[in-house]
Parts: sequence; C-alpha cells; structure tokens
Amino acid sequence: MQRYLKILTLFWQTALAAELEYRINFLISAITSLGSLIGSIFSLSLFYRTGYSFEGWSWEESLIVMGIFTILQGISTTFLVPNLNKIVTHVQDGTLDFILLKPLSSQFWLSTRMISPWGTPDLIFGVSIVVYEGSKLNLSIQDYLDSLLPLFFGIISLYSIWFILGAMSIWFVKIYNVTEVLRGLLEAGRYPMVAYPLAYRFFFTFIVPVAFLTTIPAESILNRTQISWVIGSGFLALGLLIISAKFWRFALKFYTSASS
Repeated sequence: MQRYLKILTLFWQTALAAELEYRINFLISAITSLGSLIGSIFSLSLFYRTGYSFEGWSWEESLIVMGIFTILQGISTTFLVPNLNKIVTHVQDGTLDFILLKPLSSQFWLSTRMISPWGTPDLIFGVSIVVYEGSKLNLSIQDYLDSLLPLFFGIISLYSIWFILGAMSIWFVKIYNVTEVLRGLLEAGRYPMVAYPLAYRFFFTFIVPVAFLTTIPAESILNRTQISWVIGSGFLALGLLIISAKFWRFALKFYTSASS
C-alpha cells in the first residue's frame, strides 16, 4: 500500500507540473464551468418561476442536487476524464503494451496516471452552491457529512462503469462514442429523479444508476433518505468495482499487443 501511495504521489506531481505550464487553461475552464452552471440554473428556474415545483423538492433543495452534480462533474474532470478516456488511445496506439510490462497493477496505472486541475472551478462552484443553499435550509455540519459516504459510493460506481466501457475498447475501437453517450446520460443527474416520468426514474436508478450519484447524496444532506438506499449504494459501488477488475482481467485475455 505504501508503495502505491508513493507511486501515486509521483504520478500526480509530474502530471500537475505538466498541466500547469498552460495556466491560461484554468481561466478558460473557470469561464466554461461558470457558463454551464448559469445555463443549468436558468433551465431549472424555468420550472420554478411559474410556481411549479418538483414533487417534494423546493427551489433550494433542487439547487443542492445541482450543486452535487457540479461537484461530481469537477471530480470527473479532475480524475476520471484524463485517465479513462485514454484507455482507447492506449489500445489503438499499442502503448498498452508498455503499461502491462510495468511491475504494478495495469488498472491502477490506467486509472490514476494523470490528474487535471481544470476540474477545480466546478468543485468550487458546486461546494459553494451546496453550502449557500444549505444555509438557507438551516443545515448543520453533520448534515453535510452525512452526504459524503453516499457521494463517495457514487464516485466509485461512476468510475467502475466508465472503466468497464473503456476496457471494451479491446474489442471495439469506437467505444469512445459510448463513453460520450454515458456522459450525456449523466446530465440527468442535474435534477432530482422525481423530475422525470416513472419509466425514466427506473432507468436512471437501476439501469444507469444516476440516482445514486446525485439524488441520494442530496437526500442524505436533507435527512430524507432511508438507510437502505445508502447501504444499497455501497453494495452497488463495491459490486461494480469488483466487476470492473474482473472484466479488465478477462478483456486482457483477448488483447493482442502491437508487436504481435
């Protein structure tokens, strides 16, 4: 474990040093994130300004869901996108050969090699929204802490699904398009699940578990979620993580190196 922590530190130090050579990217990222957030808030306001509200969700509570979605988006930009989107490239270019020859887990290398600071604006904006709207609802520090565990489970689930799709590039070189579809589906997490018809709620809960990424953490902050949903979120995250590791080992059996 200590060895992997040391390797992770070296990975992120070198990655940050390389990324920070282009500091103007941070400003561009902040402007892009702010524009996207303003657009999302505006679209949500179209529902509430006429007096309509999502069943059981006030304006402030819906904004907390959006804030959590923005946090998740920042985490994805920082940790997932720089790594998992490159799995396809490694397979296509044959550079996966060199990763497999390294004396450490190839899944660990592919999942943690890079880190991008350009997700920081989303993290700042997301946390700010959650804290500000939470203050209007008189939420306590304990309420915020209650959401960390289901949010962590949601991140693990998202990572696992994304990695499984990336691993499929060993068979399908155009799988990158599928990961973009996944990111599009995750956009549904901007709003509480009750905003969608029943069939969509089922799909975004049990097929593509978007509800476990944003709505359940938000409900945990608001003290309205049942403990069974949090436990279910944990089992889902653990199950998907195990499946991703096993699926990767299975996929490697079909990988033909660039030199073969």
